[in-house]
Amino acid sequence: MIGFVLRTVIIGLGIWLAAYLVPGVSAQSTGALVWAAIALGLINAFVRPVLVVLTLPFTILTLGLFLLILNAGMLNLAGWFVDGFDVTGFWSAVFGAIIVSLVSWLCSSFIGPKGRYEVLVVKR
Repeated sequence: MIGFVLRTVIIGLGIWLAAYLVPGVSAQSTGALVWAAIALGLINAFVRPVLVVLTLPFTILTLGLFLLILNAGMLNLAGWFVDGFDVTGFWSAVFGAIIVSLVSWLCSSFIGPKGRYEVLVVKR
């Protein structure tokens, strides 16, 4: 449970940064930001894997760049579901998805698979 909450906070941080940096991505309130983070987490958990498998030929053909379009679509879908969180325009969705992905990747690199901060110690 703590892992889900921590990852939701990370996604929320990414959405907040995208709303701050990218024109066309906006969150009207903190509640909208929280709901957008929850929605994006659920969409990435259930919808995105199906779409990744279905669009695998396009992803292979574009050497993985189609995943950016897929991430932009997931961010736009979260904007469609959550009132107060808006994503307007294709490029806003693409740049917002890039920011959310980078923040999630960076913050998740400090978290272990169980959702805790873990330190790896190597002894010689």
